[in-house]
Amino acid sequence: MVQIGYTMMTEQAGPRALVEDLVAAERAGFDFSVTSDHYFPWLASQGHAPYAWSVLGAAAQATERIPLMTYVTCPTVRYHPAVIAQKAATMQLLSQGRFRLGLGSGENLNEHVVGAGWPSPRIRIEMLEEAVEIIRALFAGENVNHQGAHFDVANARLWDLPDDLPPIGVAVSGELSCSLAGRLADLVIATEPKSELLESFDRHGGRGKPRVGQLPVCYDTDRDAAIARAHDQFRWSVGGWPVNSELPGPSGFAGATQYVTPQDVAESIPCGDDVSQFVEAVRPYAEAGFTEIALVQVGGEQQLPFIAWAEKELLPALREL
Repeated sequence: MVQIGYTMMTEQAGPRALVEDLVAAERAGFDFSVTSDHYFPWLASQGHAPYAWSVLGAAAQATERIPLMTYVTCPTVRYHPAVIAQKAATMQLLSQGRFRLGLGSGENLNEHVVGAGWPSPRIRIEMLEEAVEIIRALFAGENVNHQGAHFDVANARLWDLPDDLPPIGVAVSGELSCSLAGRLADLVIATEPKSELLESFDRHGGRGKPRVGQLPVCYDTDRDAAIARAHDQFRWSVGGWPVNSELPGPSGFAGATQYVTPQDVAESIPCGDDVSQFVEAVRPYAEAGFTEIALVQVGGEQQLPFIAWAEKELLPALREL
């Protein structure tokens, strides 16, 4: 059975609201949760970008059952992989084994803030691979000294390691990232229901490993209001990964999506309160082979109404997929 997850979208709510909403999602019966890790929102109308790792630490203490996961953290520019390894190990201890470390090659939107420049896609994949290797070495409890093509590590060791290490997931969008994920990751992450990504992941060693997808949805009893909100806050999502990874800030996304219409967004994001429409939006992920699908409810102020509706109507319908 496909597992259905809840997304703490740090771009659209403050830290306390994110944790409170997750507590409600756990009570409602969501199977797992994921958390974005951004320095900027995609669009200014989203209005938030708290530090995801503090939110995760609070969430670990406020919840009891629901698994936690970064979706995703970039361990290459804004964060050094040695620091990511320490954060992930600490989160696994705080959550008592409920944490998974989702990694990706990142977006200029978030990584530019440290002033180190934004590498080409191929270099970003190289950096991600080296970062995963460093994290694995630190998870093994080794004293790590590393001089690589992109990172140096000098006499680093993790002093607080969990008995069960956090599984590592890698986000994929093409053959290079699928190869990396198949060889080095415990699970694969993708935001589009493309079976070819999962097939490539399998060819490179990923067969039998979990595969986690994500889908934006916009619940509201007023469908027109849902469409307007999705257009206002999530029209950036229609741009595709090659665009989304390169633009440097919310103003860039506003300019790039100025001609995207509400109808364009409504065709890609289920809006309203028709359960069947939401189920049909999730179905391609299940049919492509995803084992877990995290839903993103658009609009920070709409989380609790969405969660209540999902508990009563949406989750039971999705369990049948």
